[in-house]
Amino acid sequence: MRESSKVKRMQRHHERRKDQGASLNMVSLMDIFTILVFFLLVSAANSDILPTPKNIKLPLSTAETIPKENIVIIVGDDNILIQGKKVANISSVLKTKNNIIIPLMNQLKGQLKEKSTAKAKAVMQKGVTIMGDKEVPYLLLKKIMITCAAANFSNISLAVNRQAVDEA
Repeated sequence: MRESSKVKRMQRHHERRKDQGASLNMVSLMDIFTILVFFLLVSAANSDILPTPKNIKLPLSTAETIPKENIVIIVGDDNILIQGKKVANISSVLKTKNNIIIPLMNQLKGQLKEKSTAKAKAVMQKGVTIMGDKEVPYLLLKKIMITCAAANFSNISLAVNRQAVDEA
């Protein structure tokens, strides 16, 4: 049976197009994944930064020491939080004449009770980091620090944003 010229042309066309099928270029895909893995490793290595809530504006400092991983006490707008759990209301703490915040002290001692004696000593040596807005009254900070000292946490740090030192 004789094929028409149109059929022959279509077969030639399909033969030419068969070699140009869809292919996936793995080289550029591997480059993208390599860059992505490298970026994730670099950003994960920078884990010494404390996550700060959006409503807290930390004061600026020229401190050179890198913060340790401590128990974090957050002084928010209305509440005092320890490790993210609400401990006390700021307005009630400021109204009391007592310098020790009893719920905060109980939570700090609870942090030690959960650990064995060796781990409890390590937690006490690490200490606490107080993270509060730059507008927090000094009286409140003083009460929190006295409470930490009463709970045997003598290593107290204040969280700040690092400011570049201008060298003249």
